[in-house]
Amino acid sequence: MRPDNLLLRPTHTQYCTLGCPILDAFLGGGIPCNSITELVSESGCGKTQLALQLLFTAQLPLHLNGLSASSLYLYSEFPFPNRRFTQLLESFRLSHPILFASSRDPRDYIFTRDCQTAHDLFDVLLQLESRLEKPKETRLDIKLIVIDSIAALFRSEFENNPRDLKRRSSLFFKISSILKSHARRFGIAIVLTNQVVDSMEDNEGSSGIRVGNLEWLYTSGRRVCPALGLSWANCVNSRLFLSRYEVTDGVENDSLDAGYSGFVNRRKMRELHVVFAPHLPYSSCEFVITREGVSGVAK
Repeated sequence: MRPDNLLLRPTHTQYCTLGCPILDAFLGGGIPCNSITELVSESGCGKTQLALQLLFTAQLPLHLNGLSASSLYLYSEFPFPNRRFTQLLESFRLSHPILFASSRDPRDYIFTRDCQTAHDLFDVLLQLESRLEKPKETRLDIKLIVIDSIAALFRSEFENNPRDLKRRSSLFFKISSILKSHARRFGIAIVLTNQVVDSMEDNEGSSGIRVGNLEWLYTSGRRVCPALGLSWANCVNSRLFLSRYEVTDGVENDSLDAGYSGFVNRRKMRELHVVFAPHLPYSSCEFVITREGVSGVAK
């Protein structure tokens, strides 16, 4: 590696559509291949639904901004979200009736595997390499790998003591090294979901270190930070944060003059934020979750 090589950029980066032109435009084309993208949020914000949606959009042909390939879904959260998976499957078929006729089942292009521990994930990724090298022989033309969620694997296996934290960090870098190698060698988009923990610190970031474009992350009226700490933050290329908060439309009754009645409508809003990414500045985009899937809201 020469110093001037660090200035060279790939001539072309392939992206996987999220199935929504607003979200694709917000992310500069979608989820990039050749790198690791992390989705961070508290439970119920939509990170798993967005991950499931990508399993279907990856099958779209290249001219529709898909990857024209299969995907691998490694899950550590139990049980498997079968009900939501089936809803997105039906929506996907209705949206692309010509591409996916009754003779072709999108589920045939999605491979799933449960992972119990971080070491289990490590072993699966090692075994995957030989299959990725010979996709025609194994019928595994995988261009998208989703891990949902990375935090659950490490939380269940390691204690919060110096010895385990050192072992955990070592495994962080081993797993991320394999993932980045797979991403670069085979042009794969890697998507990970991560959880959040409440932040009690008074200074900036973790031990005074600010990670990314946002000084603090807020969701549901709480200040939070991504799980697994600073060591793991160095293992991913891009971090996206999904937040939710309550918005009040109208005026509270007790603030009005006597004899005048107002209205109050409280609704949930969700936003997607770019915490850090090599190809994107900080920005945010409102999105909604419907039965049909996750979609952005035009400003």
